[in-house]
This record gives sequence, structure tokens and C-alpha cells, in this order.
Amino acid sequence: MTTPSPAGYATGRALRPSAKSLPEHSRSHNRALVLQTLYRSGGVSRADLARATGLTRVTISDLVAQLITEDLVVELGQRTASPNGAARPGKPATLLDINRTGFQILGLDLSDHALFRGGVLDLDGAVLEHREVALENATGDICVEKVIALTRELIAAATAPILGIGVGSPGVVDLGGTVLSAPNLGWTDLPLQALLAEATGLPVLVANDANAAVLAEHSFGGALSDTMLVKIGHGVGAGLLLGGTPLFGNRFAAGELGHVVVGTDGGAPCACGKVGCLETWLAIPRLEAALAAAPTERRRTEILTEAGERLGIALAPVVGALDLAELVLSGPADLLDGPLTEAAIDTLRTRTMAAFHGDLMVRMTALGQDIVMRGAAAMVLSGQLGVS
Repeated sequence: MTTPSPAGYATGRALRPSAKSLPEHSRSHNRALVLQTLYRSGGVSRADLARATGLTRVTISDLVAQLITEDLVVELGQRTASPNGAARPGKPATLLDINRTGFQILGLDLSDHALFRGGVLDLDGAVLEHREVALENATGDICVEKVIALTRELIAAATAPILGIGVGSPGVVDLGGTVLSAPNLGWTDLPLQALLAEATGLPVLVANDANAAVLAEHSFGGALSDTMLVKIGHGVGAGLLLGGTPLFGNRFAAGELGHVVVGTDGGAPCACGKVGCLETWLAIPRLEAALAAAPTERRRTEILTEAGERLGIALAPVVGALDLAELVLSGPADLLDGPLTEAAIDTLRTRTMAAFHGDLMVRMTALGQDIVMRGAAAMVLSGQLGVS
């Protein structure tokens, strides 16, 4: 197959094309529109595609023929009846779908403080194979070597041609896949995307782990088009979608909430030098240590409630400024789901306008620890095919 230029992720465009392109737009938009329609619907005819996309039947026939040649689309056979069960006159239509078993994707999650995770995924985001490599307190070039070794292990585990490699990394990552800063890994201005592409000869996309996670929610978790996902782990970060378009920021640091000071009353010193950063209240190692030292269950609840309040304080201005529809939390459910989330919701409701933000949905992700890997796969689907 040919490798099209990235059609969605990291281009500033909406992830899901929804209308035919104008004459001045490129053929790639209509190609992505056809693939997106098939990806979300499947089992539709050429005539169905023409109606759904607004493209002419001649254009659809031309695009489908090319996509079949590239093995990206397959014919499923003839339709035997109309959707309501009635027989249709004339020759039965041939149904089409994305070639869901023809390609696989590699997804890597570098966000855990103790290990790197990777998986081989199908085009629907299901993890077919898991692999892990322990960090063993490694930093710098040794971490890069571990990423490359894990990637090669995943390549060997794949059972179909690889569409691409997606990587979710901690820290600030620019749109070219350079990790500008990831202190926990000892990385500064590391061109990880280029290094992996050179090592494997495959298309690679690298992004911040929280940005990858929000794409997983959008593609596989039913997230709304205006969503913030807050990822709580070794640190605290967020991924943002506005109008279905990823928000990266002027310096690629949109969503870097961990070092926002949310009140120093009782706050702890932070590694960055400030006092009371959100990370000092919410980072999982700090929460676990505080809970382990708590003498009573009541004190444990108080600690989780305080953390939730600080999260609500930090997020209320964002919710108000962006008019978000949904907040999704990702992290250990045993710590986040309960008093912490309840306190965050209560704080958000008391600090925003009820008439506009009273129905804000706040929930835990249902995608578990695979969320970054699946988001990395969504990056590849968007970048290579223009679908999500």
C-alpha cells in the first residue's frame, strides 16, 4: 500500500472528516472521508457511501477501486436484503468494509515510572499481544535503547503488515515527535519519532501520553467532541479535544497541569521548586505514601477528598473558559473513583456557572491501563488513514 500524508492527527484538523471536500481541497480528504465512513459503519455499498458522503458515484467508484488495490478496503459479498428486510429489485449491491484484519498497529506507552508497555493492536483498537520491559531506574540513552528493543519485540509478534507505530511519552512533545522535556526519563530535545522510524523503517507518530489517552477515549471510549482527559499517575497531565480537534498549544504544552499551583495552604514542596503544585496533591506515589501513613480510614477519606478538591480548583477555570462537555479521569480506579472524584465534581459545581456547566459529565475511563497504547493506535489510524 502507499503511505498517505497524515490526514488527521497533529495537523490541526478535526479527527473525523464529515463532508466532501471542495474543489480546491485535495483528493486525500475524500479518501479519508470514505475510509472514515467505512470504519464507523462497515458493510455498506458504493451507493450507500455516495449518499453518506455526498460524493458522486463516479468518485466513490474511483476511490474504492484504489483502496481495494491498496488492500485497505475489502468486498464482503452481496447484500441479500434491504435494511428493513424487504427484497430489493435489481442486482444485489456488493458490500464494502475497511480491511480490519489486513493490518496491525504497534502502540507503546512510556508513561509508567517502573516499566514501558507495548502492544500489537488490530484496527478496532483491540490489544492482541502485550509486551513489557522494566525500566530499572534507567534514564537517558538507556531508556531509548529499551524503547527500540520493545518495539522490535512487538514487530516480531505482529501477524499482519504493520500500518504504523504510535508512542505515548511523558513530558512535552512537539508535533514532529521530538520529546522536548521528559525529566523522569532524562530526555531533552530527543527526536524519538525520527529515531524509531530510522530503527524500524516504519511510519511512527510520537505524542504526549495524555494527548494519546484522550484520542483513545474519542476513538474507542465514546468521548464527546469537547473533552478533557486528566491522566493521573507519576505526574498529572491532560489531553484536550475541542470540536473534535486535538489542542496542543503554542509550545505544545496544552494540558500540562501538574505544576499549576492550586493553593499553598498545607501544600507540599514540589520537585520543580514551587509549593502546592497540583502534582503534590494528586501524583499517585505521593497519594499512596500519604494514605499508607494515615492512621484511620477517616483520615484516608480526608486525604482523597483534599486531593479531589485541589483537582476541582485547578479544572474549574478550564471548564469555564472552554465550556467543556465532559471530563474523563484516567488512573488507578481504587484511588480516583470515590471520594476523590466526588470532591472534584462538588468543587467544579461550586466554582462554575450552574446554568452553563451544571450538566458537565465527569467520569472514570473504562479503558483501563491500556488507554495510552490504544490512544497511540488511534494516532496511527488518524495519521495514516484519516480515521478515528
